[in-house]
Amino acid sequence: MFKRLTPQCFKAYASHSTTKNASHSTTKNASPIRLAFENIGTGYYSFYFDNDNVLRLIYDGPDMTSVYWPNPSRRVLDNGRTNYNTSRIASFEEMGSFFSSDDLKFSAFDMGVRVKRRLMMDYDGNLRLYSLSGSTESWVITWQALTQQCKVHGICGRNGICVYTSERPKCSCPPGYEVADTTNWHKGCKPKFDPTCSQSQQWKFMQIQHADFYGFDLIYYESISILRCRKQCLEDCRCEAFSYRVGSCYTKGALFNGYVSPNIRGGIYLRLPQSVDTSPPTNPNVFNTCRINVSTTYTSTSKRERWIYLYSFASAVGAVEFLFILSGWWLLFRRSHGVAPPLKDGYALLSSQFRMYRYAELKKATKNFKEELGRGASGVVYKGVQADERVVAVKKLADIYKGEEVFWAEVSTIVKFNHMNLVRTWGFCSEDKHRLLISEYVENGSLDKHLFPPNFLGWKERFKIALGIAKGLAYLHHECLEWVIHCDVKPENILLDSKFEPKIADFGLAKLSQGGGLNSVSSHIRGTKGYMAPEWALNLSITAKVDVFSYGVVLLEILKGIRLSNRVVENSEEEEAELKRFVKVAKRKIQCGEDQWIEDMLDPRLEGQFSRNQAAKMVEIGISCVEEDRNKRPTMVSVVQMLLECEEEPNIQQ
Repeated sequence: MFKRLTPQCFKAYASHSTTKNASHSTTKNASPIRLAFENIGTGYYSFYFDNDNVLRLIYDGPDMTSVYWPNPSRRVLDNGRTNYNTSRIASFEEMGSFFSSDDLKFSAFDMGVRVKRRLMMDYDGNLRLYSLSGSTESWVITWQALTQQCKVHGICGRNGICVYTSERPKCSCPPGYEVADTTNWHKGCKPKFDPTCSQSQQWKFMQIQHADFYGFDLIYYESISILRCRKQCLEDCRCEAFSYRVGSCYTKGALFNGYVSPNIRGGIYLRLPQSVDTSPPTNPNVFNTCRINVSTTYTSTSKRERWIYLYSFASAVGAVEFLFILSGWWLLFRRSHGVAPPLKDGYALLSSQFRMYRYAELKKATKNFKEELGRGASGVVYKGVQADERVVAVKKLADIYKGEEVFWAEVSTIVKFNHMNLVRTWGFCSEDKHRLLISEYVENGSLDKHLFPPNFLGWKERFKIALGIAKGLAYLHHECLEWVIHCDVKPENILLDSKFEPKIADFGLAKLSQGGGLNSVSSHIRGTKGYMAPEWALNLSITAKVDVFSYGVVLLEILKGIRLSNRVVENSEEEEAELKRFVKVAKRKIQCGEDQWIEDMLDPRLEGQFSRNQAAKMVEIGISCVEEDRNKRPTMVSVVQMLLECEEEPNIQQ
């Protein structure tokens, strides 16, 4: 858990009084409201205009100085900013919109007049905009700079690693290190060994999967092997670790800004003395840490080198801090009745692009709901064109969503999603009896319209789609603001953009995993027959493994090019589901070592145009995902990792 670091805290608020300037910042009157910055503390975090006239967030601590927002890995223009300006001006309008001379723009979710607001640099290093709720007299978050708290630099100190959990981000010490001060994580972790470099010292490398330390690269090597990368680190006394990603090697001179994320390929390799104890503490909670996943150890001796597998990937990486998400939604008023939806305690993390639409506006955009794109149990989707000519998908929700409580639960789930493999929702409408969701329009429609005969997908597209779906589900299960179980993964709910990148849609059956991440939750919700895991029928508690089962069915259908979920075949004794028969035949062929087993498991229309390694791995993953015993099914994070390991294989192999 993060400790308060006596922050450099700036509070911005709308006022009719004289404008004040904060350190490093310049403000501009936005008549009749003026923006005021008030310095209410001293600490290590600052919100300031840099020398190139770009607004930034920086951690300036005793051990390091590091900019972390906007994304320091990208160029200024790629972050949507500009340094081609000669002024340092920022204004905050009464409606709740912020503008600055570097092209930074954001808005409060509850845009409107007569709302008290404040812009604060909080103690955890995040910049947040708050609005005062008139009905509860409490402050709620209506915008924040970083949705992933572990991207804030300095929060876990030197050698510390930020880990997402079901409750909130927590700090952890890597193997070979221990917490320096249990009352102040800013002091980070100290080594259990003497870091002095000597020729007689024997070293080993321990990998922390899906982890990285930002910055402090000694040397960057390109197009080299992991053995060469490891050798470069061994030969440099300054090197404390190295990061290796598909031919790219980064040696680290210091370990700052560590974090774990499923989106990080590979991991960080720590250089540790051979003699150091890397076993987990008997009681890790003493230090209030969250243990990270250690997978593989590489050792080095004076005679020879060995690669030994010590640990397996035991559990999924945690999720982003739960910021008490729901209460901000109930700031929105039911315009037709003049009353506000019920409020709940906590904060709301809301996108500046997410807004409320009027029903008349949507009726006009869809030409009175003329062009239907699709329909399902949760509602009907129509194509619409907004006034700014942006094409959108407008979903009229089914009768179940007419109740306020159900609808707001749905909206509060969707707004938290931010991933390239999830359909982006732009806003909603809650007016009289109407309940609608407005999302991005995905050009190529659903997967089922391209995969099954008479339509056809090539191998490259099939692999990309399989990987993209896995990434989206891994985000929902392990990295979303709250862990979410989709509950209805099927080809009809996988949309394809112009480049055939998949986007998971239709969260009408989504279920938040309450209080335990991937632990079990009970639910009466049902998915689609053929894609539902056995535990639904057995009336067992529901976990994220129901999505893993559904993904396995979809993956095998991608491979075979036909419906496996609803087909029944007849044999000499009894009828048998096509999926069950497919799995049984595949297992038998694999065990018998038949030469052509892969070809027999794939869509014959591919005519040999596929990668054998990728196909074999996908069959293996699909079979493991549809195991009746959910404990034998993999997590979606491990599925992503297995697919990424063969992503670089040649796409076509005859």
